[in-house]
Amino acid sequence: MADLHLTSPAFGDGERIPDQYGYTAANVNPPLTIENVPEDAESLALIVDDPDAMEPAGKIWDHWLVWNVDPDTEALPEGWSPEETDAVEGQNDYGEHGYGGPNPPDREHTYRFMLYALDTRLDLSAAADKDALQDAMTGHVIADTRLEGTYAPS
Repeated sequence: MADLHLTSPAFGDGERIPDQYGYTAANVNPPLTIENVPEDAESLALIVDDPDAMEPAGKIWDHWLVWNVDPDTEALPEGWSPEETDAVEGQNDYGEHGYGGPNPPDREHTYRFMLYALDTRLDLSAAADKDALQDAMTGHVIADTRLEGTYAPS
């Protein structure tokens, strides 16, 4: 079986994320395509962060945390809302729940879209942050993949 794979029809791996997905623009998630989820996966989790924020913000900035995504999900459309499913969105570093788009204050940053296939569903409240999500995933990740895109201040 092929490896878990995450792509976007809006940008290629390592390419520029279109402006509309930025925090000060439409602030909607880009469409994502999910392929080759392991058959024994019980759920998917997605973490989107900005490791280049370490210098201006003093930390890796968390833009989107989602877990308990149905493993049969093949795509997250642009502007996807998990309310239609059993998925849960955690708190991003904007202090909001849901997607918070790129908003680099200083220069072009690289954003990581990290997808995890898990052997369980997670019992976490929507108040959970990335540390709580990563702790809950420990020992349950059966596959993972990453898509990266760049975004520059306008």
